[in-house]
Amino acid sequence: MSRIKAARSKVALAAGAAVLAGLGVGATAAPAQAAWSDCSSGALCAYLSTNGGGDPGEVFGNNNDLRQYNKFNNARSVYNNGNQCDVRIYTLLNRQGSSVVLHRGNAIYDTHTWNGGMFRYGVASNVWVNC
Repeated sequence: MSRIKAARSKVALAAGAAVLAGLGVGATAAPAQAAWSDCSSGALCAYLSTNGGGDPGEVFGNNNDLRQYNKFNNARSVYNNGNQCDVRIYTLLNRQGSSVVLHRGNAIYDTHTWNGGMFRYGVASNVWVNC
């Protein structure tokens, strides 16, 4: 009878180790990251992570209040995937405050450090220009 118990213990131990190993692999796997290429054509995109990490928030037209959208209000990076236009982004609502033109295909990789942290509090409004 002790041989049966020993065999059961070894089987249980091996099965438990396999389950734990499987859980360990799943727990350490990093989720897939979005990229600038996930920004739809023609959109101004804002991300909650630096370097375009995460899913983008997108807008296509002129906006006086982007703060209503979490990803623009808390933008950590911004990308202009416009088809024909550059986009002027502003620090305040209604196209007020400091602004910069973000040319087509260009990005701000980290709003907290770029240009002295100009957009560290997010992007508040935008207008498409140079179309």
